[in-house]
Amino acid sequence: MKFRPTDPVPVAAARAGFSAATGYRLAKDPRPPSHRQAPRGRRRPDPLADIFEAEIVPLLTASPGLRAVAVFEEMQRRHPELDASVRRTMERRIRAWRAIHGPDQEVIFRQTHVPGRMGLSDFTDMADLGVSVAGAPLDHRLYHFRLPWSGFEHAHVIVGGESFVALATGLQDALGSLGGSPGEHRTDSLSAAFRNLDADARSDLTERYEALCAHYGMTPSRNNRGIAHENGSIESAHGHIRKALRDALLLRGSAAFDDLAAYRRFVAELVGRHNRRHAARIEAERAHLQALPPRRACDYEEAVVTVTSSSGFTLRKVFYSVPSRLIGHRLRVRLHDDRLDILLGGVQLMTLPRGRPAGNGKHGHVVDYRHVIHALRRKPMALLNLAYRDELFPREAYHRCFEQMLERLGERDACRTMVSLLALAHERGCEAELASCLAAGLADARLPDLVALRARFAPDPAALPEVTVTLAPLAVYDTLLAGEAA
Repeated sequence: MKFRPTDPVPVAAARAGFSAATGYRLAKDPRPPSHRQAPRGRRRPDPLADIFEAEIVPLLTASPGLRAVAVFEEMQRRHPELDASVRRTMERRIRAWRAIHGPDQEVIFRQTHVPGRMGLSDFTDMADLGVSVAGAPLDHRLYHFRLPWSGFEHAHVIVGGESFVALATGLQDALGSLGGSPGEHRTDSLSAAFRNLDADARSDLTERYEALCAHYGMTPSRNNRGIAHENGSIESAHGHIRKALRDALLLRGSAAFDDLAAYRRFVAELVGRHNRRHAARIEAERAHLQALPPRRACDYEEAVVTVTSSSGFTLRKVFYSVPSRLIGHRLRVRLHDDRLDILLGGVQLMTLPRGRPAGNGKHGHVVDYRHVIHALRRKPMALLNLAYRDELFPREAYHRCFEQMLERLGERDACRTMVSLLALAHERGCEAELASCLAAGLADARLPDLVALRARFAPDPAALPEVTVTLAPLAVYDTLLAGEAA
C-alpha cells in the first residue's frame, strides 16, 4: 500500500517482497484473511435458548450467590428433558453473564509492610493431624504469631479453646523469643471468646487485652469479623505451617508422642528451622522493635475455691482432687491453658494438670489416687460406685484388672484387692512396674497375687544400711551428776 500510489501493482508487489498475484489480490480487497471470513454460526440449536433469559437470569438476579450447579439441577427438575451434557454450556453462559451483569466483587488491596510496625496473632485448629499424646488423641490448636515484614513465626500448642489466657501466654512467649515488640498487634482470636459472653464479661476481656498490649507498648487492633483476608498475612501462613507439620510427622513415621512437652518441642523445632531460613531479615527487623518490659504481664485467670469433704474442688465444670489435709481451706487457683497453680495464701502448694469438661456436658475429673488412697483403705467399698472411679486409676492396666476382678472375685474382694494394689503403688513408688505386672497377668488370664506382689516390691534387705549403735557405760551419768553437785 505504501508503494501503490507511485508504482504499478507488479512493481509495488516486487518491492514489498511478494508475488504480483498477491499484489492484485490485495489491491482488489485489502482486508486481512481473518476479516474476510463470515462469522461462524451455531452448528446445532441453542439448548438454552428458551430458558436462559426467561428462567435462569431471574434466578441469578434474585440470588447472586447461587452456584451454577444448583441452577443446573433446578433446570433439570423443571425440564426433565434437559440433557446432562448441557451443564458445562450453562456454567460458561452463567459465568459470562455474571462478568457483564453480575454484582461488584470485593477488592483486595495489597499492603506494603514496614519493619517493626505490626505483629499478627491467630489460632488454627490442628485436630486433623491425628496427633496423640500418651496413647490418647490430642484435640488441640496452635497459637500462631507472625511478623509480616521479616516472616518471623512462633507457634504454641494450645490444648483448650481460644481464650485470653491462651493468647496472653502465646503472645508473651513469642515476644520473649523475638526479643522485642512491634508497634501494633492485630488479632481476631478473641472473637470466639466474646461470642457467648454477656456485656460485662466482654468488657472485662477487652480491658485485659488492652492492658496486655499497653504493657508491651503495642496498639491493639482487630480485623472485621468474618473477613479473613484482612488478616491474610497470617491466615495464609496457617496453611504453610499445617502442611509443614504434616510433612514432618510423615517423615518422623509417627504422630504419637510420650507427653505434651515432647510434642511442643517438636513444633518448636519445626518453627525454629523456618526462622533460621529468614534469620537475616529477622535480625534487620529486630532493630525496629520496641524493648521488652522487665517483667511479663499476667497470663492466667485467678479464682478462689473451697476444698470440700470429697477432698477436692470443682472449677469450670471439672473436679480436681487435692490432699485431704486441705479440706475446708480456701485456695487461690491460677488457671493457665494447660495447668492449675494451687496457692494457700501466698505459698504455692502444687501444680495440677488442667482438665476439660466432657463433650456431652458432663463434668470432667482430674484425680490423683495418692490424694485419697489413705481414706480408701479405710472404706474400700467406696471404690465400687465412686463418681470418678475410672479417672482414679493411674494407668489402663489397673482399670482392666479391676474389671476382671469384679467378674471373677465379686464386688467386695475386688474392691479390697484393688485398693491394696493402689496403696502398694503409692507406698513403694512402683506404679509403672506394678502396671506392667498386672498387664502381664491379664495377658495370661491370671488375677494379681497380692502377697507375691508385696514381696516383690518390698524393700531389698541387702540395700538397707547397717546401723551400729554404741551405748555409753552407765558410770558416765554418775560423773555428770558429780559435776553438777560440785
